[in-house]
Amino acid sequence: MSTISTNTGGLSNEAKKKIICEAIDDISHIATLPEITVKIIELVESPDSTAHDLHMVIANDPALSARVLKVVNSAFYALPGQIGSINRAIVLLGLNAVKNIAIAASLAKLFRGGRLCPSFSAPDLWEHSLGVAAGVRLLADKISLNLPDEAFLSGLIHDIGIMVEMQARRAKLVKVFEQLNAKADGGLTFRQAELQVFGVTHEELGFALCTQWKFPKFLAHVAGYHHRPLQLEGDSQLIVSLVHVADVLAARHGVGYTGTVDRPEFDEGVTDVLKLTAEQLSEVEQELPAAVEVAAQLMSS
Repeated sequence: MSTISTNTGGLSNEAKKKIICEAIDDISHIATLPEITVKIIELVESPDSTAHDLHMVIANDPALSARVLKVVNSAFYALPGQIGSINRAIVLLGLNAVKNIAIAASLAKLFRGGRLCPSFSAPDLWEHSLGVAAGVRLLADKISLNLPDEAFLSGLIHDIGIMVEMQARRAKLVKVFEQLNAKADGGLTFRQAELQVFGVTHEELGFALCTQWKFPKFLAHVAGYHHRPLQLEGDSQLIVSLVHVADVLAARHGVGYTGTVDRPEFDEGVTDVLKLTAEQLSEVEQELPAAVEVAAQLMSS
């Protein structure tokens, strides 16, 4: 299994790999992607797949069909007229867009559960993820990155490593929050607390889970590097940088659980990579609350 290293925490890479592999193995017995989503991912990644193949898979799942049509007919895409068939949706949006909608629909099911402790619950994290997803999409539009569904899905996926911790290492995650509460003056960041308790961070766990579930590589990079996008090179750096900025903006607005964000500022180097102006950032901040409401409605059951 591919892994990443933060080069902190005092553990060897082999020790970290063992911790990560054991956690991913354990979550595989607790939470899995629906079989149809796995089929869709495999189908779209195959060079021999056609729009008809994808239509046949989705059409056999009424709930997923309804979700895809709901998204396609939303303000997110602003398509002319109502789209009434999956086949038409695939033709208009493409295979990748429909694949991403299917993944997003599956993710919501993973973020269910009761309150872990007074300061955290899975729905709190889902709310934050929706806020980041809305922010990434707004930012992508500002820089004319014509990948609206990839942008939105990147925001939803970014903190999935915390769900590995919550579902596979629940007692240890409680200890993370106990440590954070004991240093409520801000002397300890979320990732520092994770390293003390787990030996690894949610970035490393998220990267491993995305790899295990055969998500597209850019999603693994989002989960694995959203707190440090400048450590990435190549095509993924751009979208991971967008997620980093949106993560901070969502935290500034208090959207859901915001404790994973180290500080309310982003690295200026990230905005340089994105070529975002102060005016554009201000516009996104103003537009974010309304966009979060739209995202919440869109992803509701």
